[in-house]
Amino acid sequence: MVRGRGPRTKHVPIRTCIGCQEESPKRELLRIVRTPEGRVAVDPTGRMPGRGAYLHPQRACWEKALKRGSIRYALKITPAPDDVEALRAFGMSLPEDKGDDAP
Repeated sequence: MVRGRGPRTKHVPIRTCIGCQEESPKRELLRIVRTPEGRVAVDPTGRMPGRGAYLHPQRACWEKALKRGSIRYALKITPAPDDVEALRAFGMSLPEDKGDDAP
């Protein structure tokens, strides 16, 4: 019997939001991905192939990332204008901040 060891804790992957630069558990963030075709899209499952970057599911982080050009640096590609508009539309559908979705 091995003494002094408790139950193992599960490893929680941490990622940095490219909008606000805060670290959070991967499951709390939304992933955007540069697809093999060179497009930029939201990856709701987090499993699409391609280079990914993470954002909090709140409007302010998406606005900062789009305004600063963080997406260009994180994904190492200049997104097409229609991809940027699709990301902006998705970001506008998100709550203002973390507290807005609580009842």
